[in-house]
Amino acid sequence: MLQIFLQGESAHRRRELSFCLPAFGVPVPSDVRDRMEPDSHPFGPHRQSRSYHINRGLRTEDHFERTYERHEPLPKNRDFKIFQVQRRKVQCRFSWGRFRKFVHTMFPILNWLCIYRIREWLLGDVHAGISVGLVQIPQGLSGVLLTRLPLPIINGFYSAFCCSLTYVIFGTSRHISIGSFSILNAMVADIVKTLNFSLSLSPNHSFANFSDENYIKSYLDALNLTASTTFLTGIIQLLLGCFCLGFVTTYLPKTLIDAYLTAAALHVIVSQFTFIFGIVIDFHVGPLAIFYNLLYYSMALPKANSTSILIFLVCVVMLRVSKCIKITYKHNPIEFPMELLMIVTIAIISNYIPLRAESSKVVAKMVPLRFLPPTLPDLSNLNRIVFHSFSLAIVSYFLLVFVGKRYACIHNYHISSNQELLAVGLANVLSSFFKSFTVSSALSGTVIQEKTGGKTQLAALIGASIMLVLVQKLGYFFQALPNAVLAAIVMVNMFPFLEKFLDIPTLWRQDKYHLVIWIVTFAAVLCLGLDIGLAISMGFTFFIITVRSHRMKMMMLGQVQHMDIYRSLSDYKAAVEIEGVKIFQCCSSISFANMKHFKEYLLRKMDMKAVPLDENEMRALISVSLSDTGVQRKDFKCACVCDPPEPLPRIPYTEKLVKRSHRSSGASSSSLNLIRWSKFESKHSSETLSTGFSALSPGRPEDIRGRAAGPETGKRKDEGKRTLFPLDRGLDNSTTLLCQAAECTESSIYPVHTIILDFSMVQFVDLQASDLLRQIFHMFQNIGITVLIASCHLSVVAIFEKNDFFDNCVTKARFFLTLHDAVLAAQEQRQMPEPMELGIGEPKQELNEGLVEEQKERSQYVDKNNDVFSIRTAEDELLNEEPVPNLFDSYSQTDPEVLRQLDTPLLEPDYEDEAWGQDWKQGSNRKQ
Repeated sequence: MLQIFLQGESAHRRRELSFCLPAFGVPVPSDVRDRMEPDSHPFGPHRQSRSYHINRGLRTEDHFERTYERHEPLPKNRDFKIFQVQRRKVQCRFSWGRFRKFVHTMFPILNWLCIYRIREWLLGDVHAGISVGLVQIPQGLSGVLLTRLPLPIINGFYSAFCCSLTYVIFGTSRHISIGSFSILNAMVADIVKTLNFSLSLSPNHSFANFSDENYIKSYLDALNLTASTTFLTGIIQLLLGCFCLGFVTTYLPKTLIDAYLTAAALHVIVSQFTFIFGIVIDFHVGPLAIFYNLLYYSMALPKANSTSILIFLVCVVMLRVSKCIKITYKHNPIEFPMELLMIVTIAIISNYIPLRAESSKVVAKMVPLRFLPPTLPDLSNLNRIVFHSFSLAIVSYFLLVFVGKRYACIHNYHISSNQELLAVGLANVLSSFFKSFTVSSALSGTVIQEKTGGKTQLAALIGASIMLVLVQKLGYFFQALPNAVLAAIVMVNMFPFLEKFLDIPTLWRQDKYHLVIWIVTFAAVLCLGLDIGLAISMGFTFFIITVRSHRMKMMMLGQVQHMDIYRSLSDYKAAVEIEGVKIFQCCSSISFANMKHFKEYLLRKMDMKAVPLDENEMRALISVSLSDTGVQRKDFKCACVCDPPEPLPRIPYTEKLVKRSHRSSGASSSSLNLIRWSKFESKHSSETLSTGFSALSPGRPEDIRGRAAGPETGKRKDEGKRTLFPLDRGLDNSTTLLCQAAECTESSIYPVHTIILDFSMVQFVDLQASDLLRQIFHMFQNIGITVLIASCHLSVVAIFEKNDFFDNCVTKARFFLTLHDAVLAAQEQRQMPEPMELGIGEPKQELNEGLVEEQKERSQYVDKNNDVFSIRTAEDELLNEEPVPNLFDSYSQTDPEVLRQLDTPLLEPDYEDEAWGQDWKQGSNRKQ
């Protein structure tokens, strides 16, 4: 009873009842339950095949635009509008939403401050801030040893605090710790060397006499030049941000960022050798600087401090062991604060136990002045440092953005490239007031802030505040800290960047283009420096992007039987080629860079080649163009030079298509293909007469009727072997019913009457490519082949309209909405009597009616253009057809009876020249 009841319901209703009946205690039979199982997921791997039927007519682009109204493009809505009324009053409409968006864009601190989660984020930010603040103290104290430029110590810490505060307000990254970068400091110090200022140790490990007036004057000049360089760097970054030039980073791939940061990490590691070995060298920057520095460190290695090396190794082991200790807070993993514990512990030990290791105490003896009040930079020497400042601005910005993008990708948020330019530019301007170095992202500080649980820039603000307070109150306490501790912290925190070496095998398997970008970027930055290497890597990346985006990829498509689906003939066995139709799919945009490849591929697959028109043919085309435009032709015309020149006529094409020559290795064969034009029911059709001559068997009819086919190699060797032919012409055209014919050999090819270009993947076509496409339309039209375009996007059609692409021959009626529409249209237009093949001894009566009409039209054409063409008989006009004048290769000796049947002159036995065709036609005309 239950089964009868359920069978009377719909499928959806039965499914609902099957779930409701058990709730009321009614059992459901197992067979009914099996039939009531819900359908599988519509996108699952085992989903059922479902068919659909759509009944509509063919749609071209022209018909679609005329039938369905298209909205005109509306201007973008503007929230702030100013317009003038009749009473000369200006009315303003201002949107608070727009203002709120502008404020949040200019002050990114509001984006995370308004949604700050105190219970989840506060502890992590405090932990990260304390760790970063303690690490920044020894970094600021020991930076003089690397640059050998003794900046005022207190000025450096004030500058770090102001820069951190500026970036907290204007920066968009939540994990960057802004501060000094050792390589940038070395680049600034290299600029100061132009003043011949250098700080050197005397034999008794004391420094120059600070009471020397010349020394103090040179020292102040060096500080002023440093401040001017930093100030100009910030101004350049602000200008770049105002012009929104930060978009350049959008075109830089992740592989370039990883390779750049990896090479920068190696530069930082080499710079820490001064603290590891306790030796001071003349640190180099620029091309091959890393190799010079390694050489100098190797030469000075016998003077290394063994205690510093031992402390460094112990600290590295402690930091690596701390990786095994995991702390979880609010389901978020936080690393053990080993840096914080190690700095405090070793600082206490070194203050009570002399470790005989190089420390920051020596820096206090190197600095003549501990604090200078903030002042405006000296702008009198800007002309000397413009180039260096621009280089520093670019490196500082890209280093900041690369690190920010790395951690933004890890934590799933976005950064604004232009806003980062403004933030780092303001930070550098403020840093110049304190006569400090150019600032950027501190790699080690950023890694520590992220791994210790920092969620927002509140961690950076806490760290900068702790740093400034401790330096003011307990600065002497951290001066005893060995520099090797700082070197160990910096080096261990560079390991995450060095782990990107493990991506090389993955890039080799996935994308070799990105592998080449990675290798070139890493080698350029490592060998040539951060500035020159960045320029080379960006240029190479843009070159690779241009090549890949303009690299033409085309394929031939076939139809899957009984479907409106078309796939590549070389990839799918079920895809078969349609009779008389060639379908080409273009998988990239067409531009001046790849249009030559587009044309060559099309002609190669059509077994044709393009030959430039001669002078007479060009004059004929010009005369036809003038007659079409209604311009009066005059052989001699006088005009005043003041009159505007007449526009040049638009020549539809400058090349003609001829059959491609084929030569085999075994025996030489050739064929003469004559394309004759006739009309059946006001439709053009091409009929191919094929006459072949074989050197081995010259009189065989099979060789005479055969057509040479080009060799196919590779995976596309089977393209063209599978052909579909229509069965019943009276069937419904809403779908294509096709069946597979017998296997065709490579030497038997059906005539092509339509070429369909699938533009579904074409995004744009530039001006030169539009001209080329228009010429292709005309060239194929003149040999009886129609070119159609399918699935062309509306934006591409708009480009064609702007480029004057359409004319009397190329119209929007050739553009179809879908590929299947174009195929059906090609088959409908070619439903006419089958072309007849003319054999040996067969009469040509069937073609007489068509040829008579053709001869009449040609006679009228010759009378109209008698100054260009000189034709005596209709048969010569057919042989001298302008679109396809020469469709033969070379000829060997053959039976004269065959040539007499085809109304062709006897071939000369000693013919060897490939240009014999033109001479033969001219000789025939002279004989007549």
